[in-house]
Amino acid sequence: MLEALNNIDTKLFLLINGAYSGFWDHVMWHVSGKLQWIPLYLFILGLLVYKFRIKALWITLGVVLVITLCDQASVHLFKNVFERLRPCHQPALEGMVHVVRDHCGGRYSFVSSHAANTFGLVVFTALFIRNRWYWAGMLLWAAIVGYSRVYLGVHYPGDVLAGAVLGALIAQGVFLLLTSIKRLRIKE
Repeated sequence: MLEALNNIDTKLFLLINGAYSGFWDHVMWHVSGKLQWIPLYLFILGLLVYKFRIKALWITLGVVLVITLCDQASVHLFKNVFERLRPCHQPALEGMVHVVRDHCGGRYSFVSSHAANTFGLVVFTALFIRNRWYWAGMLLWAAIVGYSRVYLGVHYPGDVLAGAVLGALIAQGVFLLLTSIKRLRIKE
């Protein structure tokens, strides 16, 4: 069963990673970055401050906790435990993986920290903001970031999916903890 899932994951990876062009290399490289998303993070912070005023401080601390937990869990509870080689480090895929700017990243891929962090941020903030357009736009953003990781040759689709689930679960857990401790009420 596990071997069949791995085969499907590898075939899907090769399909996505194999459909590349110079234009999309450039776009996906930037989508996968961190600093270019600072305006988005400031927008989210602005929404939180607008909607929650002083309580936005606690929510922002919650965001920091979510991202820290997602990042650390993805590495220490998954990557270092499962030790699944990134596609770009996988000897069986040598010569088949398109790597952009000769960047492969660390040795292991399961789960994607990018996916865990972005989906953690999206789910946590969306549980407070409670706006369908926010949910839709942010989920689309997180999905594109996850897709970029496969496109760039550094993750299998399963790594991204598992990272997204991990991030969503951590976000929900921190949301429940924070709302029970601080009694932060969600405005509808």
